[in-house]
Amino acid sequence: MPLTSTHWGTYYTEVREGKLVGMQPFGQDADPSDIGKGLVGTLDAPTRITAPMVRKGWLDGRKGQRGKDSFVEVSWSDALSLVADELSRIKVEKGNQSIFAGCYGWASAGRFHHAQSQIHRFMNCIGGYVKSVNTYSFAAAEVIIPHVLGDFRGFIYDQTSWQSICDDGGLFVGFGGLPLKNAQINQGGTGGHVQKGFVAKAHRAGVEFVNISPLAADMPNTVKSDWLAIRPNTDTALMLGLCYTLLDEGLQDSDFLDRYCTGFDVFATYLHGTEDGCTKSADWAAAICGLPADDIRNLARRMAGTRTMISLSWSLTRQAHGEQPMWAGIVLAAMLGQIGLPGGGIGIGYSAVNRVGYDLNRVSFASVPQGINAVKEFIPVARIADMLLQPGSPFDYNGGRFSYPDIQLIYWAGGNPFHHHQNLARLIRAWQKPQTVISHEWCWNALARHSDIVLPVTTPVERRDIAMTPLDPYLVSMEPAIEPVGQARDDYDIFASLGQLMGVEEAFTEGRTSEDWQRWLYELSQQRLSKSGVELPAYTSFREAGWHKLPLPDKQNIMFADFRRDPDQYPLKTPSGKIEIFSSTVAGFAYDDCLGHPAWFAPPEWLGAAEDTYPLHLLSNQPRTKLHSQLDQGPVAAAAKIRGREEVLMHKDDAAARGIEEGDIIRLFNARGAIYVGVRITAQIRPGVVMVPTGAWLDLDKDDPELCKHGNPNMLAPDRPTSKLAQGPAAHSCLVQAEAVDQTCLPEVTAFIPPVIEKG
Repeated sequence: MPLTSTHWGTYYTEVREGKLVGMQPFGQDADPSDIGKGLVGTLDAPTRITAPMVRKGWLDGRKGQRGKDSFVEVSWSDALSLVADELSRIKVEKGNQSIFAGCYGWASAGRFHHAQSQIHRFMNCIGGYVKSVNTYSFAAAEVIIPHVLGDFRGFIYDQTSWQSICDDGGLFVGFGGLPLKNAQINQGGTGGHVQKGFVAKAHRAGVEFVNISPLAADMPNTVKSDWLAIRPNTDTALMLGLCYTLLDEGLQDSDFLDRYCTGFDVFATYLHGTEDGCTKSADWAAAICGLPADDIRNLARRMAGTRTMISLSWSLTRQAHGEQPMWAGIVLAAMLGQIGLPGGGIGIGYSAVNRVGYDLNRVSFASVPQGINAVKEFIPVARIADMLLQPGSPFDYNGGRFSYPDIQLIYWAGGNPFHHHQNLARLIRAWQKPQTVISHEWCWNALARHSDIVLPVTTPVERRDIAMTPLDPYLVSMEPAIEPVGQARDDYDIFASLGQLMGVEEAFTEGRTSEDWQRWLYELSQQRLSKSGVELPAYTSFREAGWHKLPLPDKQNIMFADFRRDPDQYPLKTPSGKIEIFSSTVAGFAYDDCLGHPAWFAPPEWLGAAEDTYPLHLLSNQPRTKLHSQLDQGPVAAAAKIRGREEVLMHKDDAAARGIEEGDIIRLFNARGAIYVGVRITAQIRPGVVMVPTGAWLDLDKDDPELCKHGNPNMLAPDRPTSKLAQGPAAHSCLVQAEAVDQTCLPEVTAFIPPVIEKG
């Protein structure tokens, strides 16, 4: 059976009579994910796009509305001509700075058929494009942590290893928990899932766990963690209360603060409330967090008394002022003085993906060169709707002042903005502004439905590729299991054909076929790895074997070990070379929503300011049955739904107060919109909090454009930035109300019914 690699695992593909009928786990994977089984039955389902499509209203002179119109099937020749002509027209009339080339990645684990690389290389060949910076996953951290630690990307997958925690750790404190379901995935491919095994090993070694989250399931019950059911969005206040307790009781490591940090005196003044008159004590924090003050004081003492690893979930960044818990968590770890020691210190995102805490050799694989973007305009990734609705308006970002470009054409390949973005009714209004939207898609999700020209692309099981990433030790030869369905083409072939029409084919392809590029990528990677002492088999041998595992290092990784051993020889890349508890750079930006040190800012929406209108705090976490919105139409995701709708976790008291029972379909709503979801009642969530996984395909009610019948929580989440500093998404600062509805007259879920298609 052919092998294929995905972001959620490696599988043997089982095919009968030209159809994919099974996904068998890779033998090297001790904890395989079921997500891959969601491919079965979806590749040739009614949701599959089998030919180039053009929105009828666009053909008729841009009449109608994106998301509501029917589509006209056209030939590849006509579709490519339409795209090439439209790109050329916009370039001449408005310039390349009016083209936004969106691609959030995650489309394929393959190194070559990586949609993000392909679209950006092509766009740079035709003169450039407006890009986005940072990620929806942790934008606030991407911007603030370099000011504090001097880097972010260099640390995010270089955490202290789980083995070090097993050998030397005593206490693991998870702000945002340790959700193993998130560790099913890994960018660029997953050969073997390791997080579950590492966590179990740490527990057996005697490491104790603390789960600081509104949801008990954010840490596996097998580790018997202490659950602190904190109010959402109040982690920063808790951290400040812990810091104050350490300082008040003389438990801080003053030598570490003096030698390795700068600015603690300013932060200490803030803790004492010298200027604002507010002492950030455990009692103060308790009132904000909804936790007993004694629990906060006892946790601080416990952390100071043993080797402690502080883990900061990526989800903490996705709230109003999401920069602050990242900064405050680092300062808390600095006060404990264990940064750079085995088994302790600070970690960012344990179990966020499979890679974090996994000891791997640092290797550099070749990737498709993208060229140079001649357009300098950009936006923070979560500000798409602002850009489209407010062209020319200024925005702040990381100390700079910029303006939103006037976008006339969107070209999207890879990713689904109607999954990642917030306040989807607002995004849909903004999405009507450009003259043209072009997308590469394989299924009729919301992106395809809201496009003018849709070019059907292959899936990873329909093409050859190589999965090789520094985030996983397994290289996998991805072999096609079936022929492309319908008229689907690879992204590379599409861009090569467009390049021919636009006079840049040679610049884009360099005369290479897809197979030529893959051999080039492999052999260049082989040369790079050989220089670092890691040998790869010959290309043909690798293809014949199907996979290859890189050797694992014999030394545990301990983040900041060199810095701790000699901060003069191994300084951080901050202005001071030290951990910046106070940053004069950030203070110099003079933002009112991000000071020069970590601070508590009350969110615009949180339980501390809840009213009767919207008394529940909605959190939207990562789904356990799919990656983002991928394979939501498949059987694995469907099995987890309630009568075809996304689930909501609700505390039994909140359900009883509203007359809601297990399995009911209910309406969650606020001023931004409404969704229908199926109820799962539990005592394992904090009262006043409801949880809806992300990823349900958008399914608007025909009579109410602000109602998603299927349960996409981003209909309700606010489209506001974390702060002026990072402009990241703040989806988790969201208040809603819940109400029972008549179970006998619910609207039909139509998310997986394709639009009306006419023959051209």
